[in-house]
Amino acid sequence: MSETATLMDSYTEMTELLLPNDTNNLGRALGGAVLHWMDICGAIAAMRFSGNQCVTASMDHVDFISPIDRGEVAVVEAFVFSTGNTSVDVKVNVRAEDPRTDEERETTTSVFTFVALDESGSPTPVPELECPTDNQQALRDAAREERMEQLESVAERIKDD
Repeated sequence: MSETATLMDSYTEMTELLLPNDTNNLGRALGGAVLHWMDICGAIAAMRFSGNQCVTASMDHVDFISPIDRGEVAVVEAFVFSTGNTSVDVKVNVRAEDPRTDEERETTTSVFTFVALDESGSPTPVPELECPTDNQQALRDAAREERMEQLESVAERIKDD
């Protein structure tokens, strides 16, 4: 394992064509299918970053912003934006793309935490995150800020209940 890795070392993008098996009776993506894609993409980003097998430890609040319709392409992107000793926080965004018109829209977002494992299945240290470019710094900062706002919102709702 190297001592540092960059945000772009983790950057992962995958696509899925929304077919009938992953749709509801309205012809839109099932939430479970979208979460599955997000978990896979996030895990790949975590593994690329850490150089180790990674397992999902948690998933923050998920925002389903707009639907993905049958025949559209789901574009899932993920990148590490924060690290702990053996864990990485991964921002995962999904957008829908209509391949016939090139129109795109945001559909889903969340933060996943993964733990890196060594060959024996025990948690193992991860590299420190470096963001050597302005673009990488901006992605990291936006993800951190969004997560803080979301955590403050959840704390506020709990306090009000």
